Amino acid sequence: MLAEHLQGQGYAYGDFPAHSSLWEMTDKTRHDILARMALVPRTMEARGLDVVPSLRDKLAQAGDKEAAAIMDIILRDEIGHVAIGNRWYGYLCAQRGLEPVETYASLAAEYAAPVLRGPFNLDARRAAGFSEPEFNLPPK
Repeated sequence: MLAEHLQGQGYAYGDFPAHSSLWEMTDKTRHDILARMALVPRTMEARGLDVVPSLRDKLAQAGDKEAAAIMDIILRDEIGHVAIGNRWYGYLCAQRGLEPVETYASLAAEYAAPVLRGPFNLDARRAAGFSEPEFNLPPK
């Protein structure tokens, strides 16, 4: 859907730098399934949970209702993708006897993952299986 919409606007998926970051992290983590589950769905895809709502609003405000509707579908689907990654990450940590929050921090540093920054879509992150300590938020 997104590729078709971009094509209608004169672009192709991959024309923008943001389109390649997920694939770059996929390549970096190709030798370790734990790192892959920590950093692809839980970092790269989870960032979509945070940015899609404001992007959707900007597109709607600019009059691109089709793109806004596509963003709604992407957000819904992304919650499921991230939830699956969270489940596998938790399973792999348990299997290896690792503490998930500390392990994530270690893997994020080792693989130079993007630093988590807000604003966070807390409702979507909770729906995808994140716990409060994983938000990396300052205390309230």
